[in-house]
Amino acid sequence: MSASPHLPNATYDLLLAGAGLANALIVRALKASHPDLKIGIVDRNPHPDPSHTWSFHTSDISDDARAWLDPLIAHEWHGQDVRFPGHARALKTGYASISEEKLRHQLAQDMEATPILEGDVTSLDEEGVTLEDGRHIDAHAVIDGRGQKANTSLAIRFQKFVGQELELEEPHVLTRPVIMDATVPQEDGYRFFYLLPHTPTSLLVEDTRYSDGAELNDDVFRDAIENYATGKGWKIKKVLREERGVLPIALGGNFDAFWEGTPKGTGRSGLAAALFHPVTGYSLPDNVRLAQAIAALPHITSQTVAQTTRAHAKAAWDKRGFYRLLNRMLFDAARPQDRYKVLERFYRLPEPLIARFYAGQTTLADKARILTGKPPVPILAAMRCLKEPKSGVSQP
Repeated sequence: MSASPHLPNATYDLLLAGAGLANALIVRALKASHPDLKIGIVDRNPHPDPSHTWSFHTSDISDDARAWLDPLIAHEWHGQDVRFPGHARALKTGYASISEEKLRHQLAQDMEATPILEGDVTSLDEEGVTLEDGRHIDAHAVIDGRGQKANTSLAIRFQKFVGQELELEEPHVLTRPVIMDATVPQEDGYRFFYLLPHTPTSLLVEDTRYSDGAELNDDVFRDAIENYATGKGWKIKKVLREERGVLPIALGGNFDAFWEGTPKGTGRSGLAAALFHPVTGYSLPDNVRLAQAIAALPHITSQTVAQTTRAHAKAAWDKRGFYRLLNRMLFDAARPQDRYKVLERFYRLPEPLIARFYAGQTTLADKARILTGKPPVPILAAMRCLKEPKSGVSQP
C-alpha cells in the first residue's frame, strides 16, 4: 500500500485517525453497508512491520461478523488447551488469529481508491484533522483510533509480552493452541506461555506476564522463550518474526472522566475508547462489535459517529464491573506468585461459562458460580477489593 505524499482536495465522508486494528475493522464492515462512502485513513506510519497477532475465541464473534471478518483470518483451530501446575484441560471452543500481514493486505484492497495518508495528527474535530506540518484534511465525520492516551482516570495494571514465531528443526507435534501454559516459574506476577501452532514445524511462542508495572525487558523475555523451547526439546532453526506489547488490564476507573477531552462531534475506537476485555486484554471482539454498530448507521455524520462510539464504549464499560472486580482480586488480594491459582480454579468451571466469560457475556448465575466455593485468595483481602477505584495509574 502506498502512502500519498499530497492531501486530497475532496472532503471525506469519514476520516479515521490511525491505521490500527479497530479502524481497519471499521473500514471492512463499512464496505458492505456503505459501499459508496468516501473513507480516508491518516497514520504516522502507513507501512508498519508485520509484527502483530490478534486472536479470538470463535464463540466471541457473531455469524454476521464472520462474513466480513473471514478474509482477515490467518489461522483457525478446533479447540484449545490450558495447563496449570495442578490442572490441565482440553477445551472444545474454537480459536482463530488475524495476522498483521493479512490485515494490511485486506486493508490495501478495501482502500484501493484512497491510499492511506501519511502524517502525524496533532488535533482533530468534527470537520477533519490537522497534521503536525499544519496541513488540514476535511471530513464530515472523524474517529480517533490512535491507541490509549496517558490518562489517570483508569486504574489499570499490565499484561506484557514478547512473542517469537519460531521455525524448528523438527515438528513440534502441537495441533491446536495452548492459550495458557502456567507450569512455568511465576515471575513478575501471573506468568504463562502462549503457543499458536502455524505449521508442523513453526509456531508462535509468547511469554506473557500479568504485572503491576509496565516495564518490559525484551532480552529477558527472549532468553525465556529460548529456554522454554529448549525445555520442550525444540531446536530453533530460525526466528521468523517477533512481536511485543504492553496491554491494559482494568481494575476500575471513571469512564466519563476518561472520555473527557474528546473533541465535540468526534468518535473513538480501539484502546482510545477503552474497548478491550478487562481481564484478558483481548480487543478484537469489542472492536468487531463497534464496527458493526457503525456499519448499521443509516447515515454517517459527525453526530451519529460521536454518539454511537461513545454509547457503545460506555455500555461495554458499565456492563463489566464484575470483570474489574476479579482483576482487583487477582492483583490486590492474591500474592504475585499465587495469582495463577485464580485462573487454575476458573478453568475447572463448565466450558459454556468459560466461553461466555471470554465473550463478555457472563450471566448472574455465572458470577455466582465463579465466586462460590473455597476462594483462591484470602477472604479479608478479597473484601477490601469490593469497592471500585474511580481513578488510577496511566498507561505509558
